[in-house]
Amino acid sequence: MAEIEVPIRLIDSGLEMPAYAHPGDAGLDLRSSTDMSLAPFERALVPTGIAVAIPEGYAGFVVPRSGLAIKQGLSIVNAPGLIDSCYRGEIKVIAINLDPAAKIEIKRGDRVAQLVIMATPVVSLAACDQLEESERGAGGFGSSGSA
Repeated sequence: MAEIEVPIRLIDSGLEMPAYAHPGDAGLDLRSSTDMSLAPFERALVPTGIAVAIPEGYAGFVVPRSGLAIKQGLSIVNAPGLIDSCYRGEIKVIAINLDPAAKIEIKRGDRVAQLVIMATPVVSLAACDQLEESERGAGGFGSSGSA
């Protein structure tokens, strides 16, 4: 896989640069630049203190961290959050506390989400009267079985 370079502006230079936790990981850890508390079912914008210049032909996808999701109920309202290649503002995570009873405390520097950069081809749509048949056809929403 070819490596791409993504310029990053550290809006909050006191935070660690986003990084992969392990070799081969797909997501770069995003950290909160502020302290905040989320009540059950509350949502809030969590600033990350960074802005990026994603190259044309790519997009960034902000996704939840699985450990925080299972242990605390922290998720992302618009998962995945889409960052287009032309966006240059600060990345902010639209977080939500899905735990029905416990508050989630987010501290400055905590890893709150991951950023995945993926190739996104430009698509040309072609109107037609009928689509080519496939084995699945129009089946969806459980059509492949529940087990």
